[in-house]
Amino acid sequence: MSEAEDTGTLITRRQRNYTLGVLVLVFTSSHIDRQIVAILGQPIKEALAISDTQLGLLTGVMFALFYATLGMPMAMWADRRNRRNLIAFSIALWSGMTALCGLAQNYAQLLVARIGVGVGEAGSNPPSHSIIADLYGPAERATALAIFGTGVNAGIMLGFLIGGWVNEWLGWRWAFIIAGLPGLAIALLVRLTVKEPPRGYSERATSDDSSTADAVNSDAPPFWAVARTMASSAILRNTVIGGTLVSFFGYALVLWVPVYLVRVHEMGTGEVGTILALLVGLGGAVGTFFGGVMADRLSARHPGWRAWVVVAAYAIALPMATLAFLADSAYATIGLYVLPAMLAGAYIGPGFAIIQSHVPLRMRSVAAAINLFILNIIGLGIGPFSVGLISDLTADTAGVESLRYGLLAMIPVGLWGALHYLRAGILLGRQAQ
Repeated sequence: MSEAEDTGTLITRRQRNYTLGVLVLVFTSSHIDRQIVAILGQPIKEALAISDTQLGLLTGVMFALFYATLGMPMAMWADRRNRRNLIAFSIALWSGMTALCGLAQNYAQLLVARIGVGVGEAGSNPPSHSIIADLYGPAERATALAIFGTGVNAGIMLGFLIGGWVNEWLGWRWAFIIAGLPGLAIALLVRLTVKEPPRGYSERATSDDSSTADAVNSDAPPFWAVARTMASSAILRNTVIGGTLVSFFGYALVLWVPVYLVRVHEMGTGEVGTILALLVGLGGAVGTFFGGVMADRLSARHPGWRAWVVVAAYAIALPMATLAFLADSAYATIGLYVLPAMLAGAYIGPGFAIIQSHVPLRMRSVAAAINLFILNIIGLGIGPFSVGLISDLTADTAGVESLRYGLLAMIPVGLWGALHYLRAGILLGRQAQ
């Protein structure tokens, strides 16, 4: 039995919290490099003379295709080998490729470099989910994964600030270089200071059930066995579909609202970056964190609340987003966008926790990868692309206002996703009876 499977290993609270903190830093780095292109979208469009559809491909489809597809084999590797080492390698790859984006001389070169960022990021998220599930038991898992999820918001905040102001001071190329290089140091931090936890550690710490030990010591199942397990569960089906649809809404807004404010309301990238860093970065981190905390607390009363927390968040976010994109002034748009920016990520902790808690131990990395594959191909890939396509299709009649219609078209998709979380909560309640 390898060191990582040593059943006698004792993990202190300090050690597991340190590991979680470093993984948040990793997730933050990935979203700086992933989302910085949003604040740089208009300068890139003007410099390279590209359409909104091409910009949507750059920020969505092509990145997501490689990110999601390669996440599968990397997750299978992670369920069999050292997850920490895979994460460290992945950080180094995506950070280097982000820096190379700044050297691109045309659209094709920039697209290839962005694909490289997606390839690197494919190896980080599923093993991170698996490690966190091993460190934190079911009663704490949604909170832990929500804390991890705040890396999305921290990354967006820093990406918007770095991208917005460095673009104004030095140009968009330097923004990519400055954003990418610190990730190389984070890769070393992970490799040298994070310890690989025993698989199933949190379950063994809270249960004497011998089936837990059997699951830990068994071989990781093949990919299609994991896929069948997830497809056979109505709870998991609704959770994956719901997460995919709300992420379609969320990614579209994150990647296009900065362009919308710069283009339609004629704001500077530095000003937009600062405002959205506060709204989506800081405010979104609060919403993501409390989404997980409330799911853990309220599910003690009724298990359905593990999913219904998302429904409550989107019942507030969607009407406010509709009003924001109908507003005529920049500051009315920003004021109305405060709550959607805060609540859009509320699904992260609860949704990821439901998946990690409803699959066997040896399926966790691959289950996370399957979820992320679907979520990212459709949500990250098609969401931003759809906004750009709608904007281009309506540009002849709506002019610069065409982007408004692309963003408004995302509202029904978010509502559809919330309905699947409503169904998942009902099923969780029935399962507990």
